Amino acid sequence: MLEGELVRLRALEPEDAEKIHPWVHDPEVGRWMTNSHPQSLAQIRKRAEERPVNSYELVVLGIEAKAEDKLIGVIDLRDAEPEIGNAELDIYIGDAGYRGGGGYGTEALRLMCRYGFNSMRLHMITLWVVAENERARHVYRKVGFSEDGRHREAFVGADGDRYDMILMSMLKGELR
Repeated sequence: MLEGELVRLRALEPEDAEKIHPWVHDPEVGRWMTNSHPQSLAQIRKRAEERPVNSYELVVLGIEAKAEDKLIGVIDLRDAEPEIGNAELDIYIGDAGYRGGGGYGTEALRLMCRYGFNSMRLHMITLWVVAENERARHVYRKVGFSEDGRHREAFVGADGDRYDMILMSMLKGELR
């Protein structure tokens, strides 16, 4: 487990499927995420039970609010390549009561990036974010990510509109 003042990052358990299921269908959570078709609780349970063991290539952790011992989101480092020391990061806060201003996502990002740089010996962590998701872009910049480029109209929102995606990265030593 990785711990900060507000959050704890821990491996996901199969029983977490019940908590994750409502988040998958929450329009606010999915607004800026690439979504698949609707999933039943049974499908999410099956995926949770069949989740591969965390490894260098893929580390998926639950974000818990420490004070309440409550799962509030998910964060991962994926597609890690030891030869070049790069990985891609994804994060979402699923629990509406912990979104937008409490510092939970910021601390989870810092903990996961520190883990990637120190324990995984990564050199660079990248992520993609929808250009209109300014709240997320602000948090990413605050912890040390820089904007590297733009992929025009690469994201299709739930409304069917197309949005630009911003590539952001952080090098080891840039974490704030």
